[in-house]
Amino acid sequence: MKKDDCIFCKLANGEIPTNTIYEDDDFRVFLDAAPATKGHCLIVPKEHYDNLAELDDEVGAKVIPLAKKMMKLLKEKLSWDGFNLIQNNGRIAGQTVFHFHMHLIPRYTDDGQNFDMKPSEPEEGALQAVLKEIVS
Repeated sequence: MKKDDCIFCKLANGEIPTNTIYEDDDFRVFLDAAPATKGHCLIVPKEHYDNLAELDDEVGAKVIPLAKKMMKLLKEKLSWDGFNLIQNNGRIAGQTVFHFHMHLIPRYTDDGQNFDMKPSEPEEGALQAVLKEIVS
């Protein structure tokens, strides 16, 4: 199902022009309009899903193989040095368009980007407490 007021539904389905590098029945892959690095693109399903939790399992099963295919294409054409695959869920996690999508971000030496997490040092027993909370 598509949402009439969703910009990514319109982009994925060709209602708004994109710089498309790949398209099939389920997805459109296009260059991000505000790229973090050269070749930064988005994988966007043609059907609307707000986030990963809502993504249809059959469509979801196709996302990683497609990301791998696009990663290889970008490596061949742009000779990147590293690669980030980012998928945000919820505003607090950085999601700004509430239509499931994945960022494919080629990385280059000295590209000025930093997507590093800041690891914590949990106190003794903290991980076990979280584990108990999750599995009980």
